[in-house]
Amino acid sequence: MTPTPSEYYTKSFYDEIRAGSLHSAEIILPLVLKLLPVRSLVDVGCCDGSWLSVARKLGVNDVLGMDGDHIDPASLQIPQDCFQPMDLTKPFTLNRAFDLAISLEVAEHLPADSAAGFVESLTRLAPVILFSAAIPLQGGNHHLNEQWPETWAQLFREHDFLLVDCIRKQVWLNEAVEYWYAQNALLFVQADVLEASALLKAEFEQSNPAQLRLVHPRKYLELQSLYREAVFRAENPPPPSGVIAASRLLAVCLKNAVRKRLFGDP
Repeated sequence: MTPTPSEYYTKSFYDEIRAGSLHSAEIILPLVLKLLPVRSLVDVGCCDGSWLSVARKLGVNDVLGMDGDHIDPASLQIPQDCFQPMDLTKPFTLNRAFDLAISLEVAEHLPADSAAGFVESLTRLAPVILFSAAIPLQGGNHHLNEQWPETWAQLFREHDFLLVDCIRKQVWLNEAVEYWYAQNALLFVQADVLEASALLKAEFEQSNPAQLRLVHPRKYLELQSLYREAVFRAENPPPPSGVIAASRLLAVCLKNAVRKRLFGDP
């Protein structure tokens, strides 16, 4: 039986990620706001609205959060009338546009066949999009479509949105930013908007499309720790359980003890 979203996106899941999301938003959003005027912002896959709550504190009062109907309204960090339930696995549209759209660590939770429609839907919402999605083997809760950034960049490019890699270098070493944002956060900007903004154009010209595949040191060390733990367990299996298994182990120990006593075998 296939689990429902409410079974894997539980209250404890949102409680666990909230503090890291808030701290990350408090550092990353001001960097974005320095690059362009933002009076309105939509967060697609907003979870409990933590990023939008930070945007409101920064003076962006016109905000909208979108996510599945599994979100508990009582958990929202924004007014309930700023939230709109939406099935993100299907293409969607709104009857308005925003200055900025964000979608952070969301796309990997959607089926692979939803990717193109999801990106197209984002490009209809705003001329600038702050986007991040899990890379292959990043791991996480119900990840269905982990891809390298080039995959997403190609989908955005099909709608004339160009990649500006200006956030990661500014937060890479900041321990207050969750590693998945530091590793994956990219701006995608509509070509004509990019051409009209000296700041965005300068950042675009410094972006290196050959250096998109990055693995953050914190993730690398986490994987190394898991690998070492797996090797240790393989080399040091737990003792057998049960009467029969214990009897066999005792017999082997007694045999080895007798051999050592009689023959001096190690």
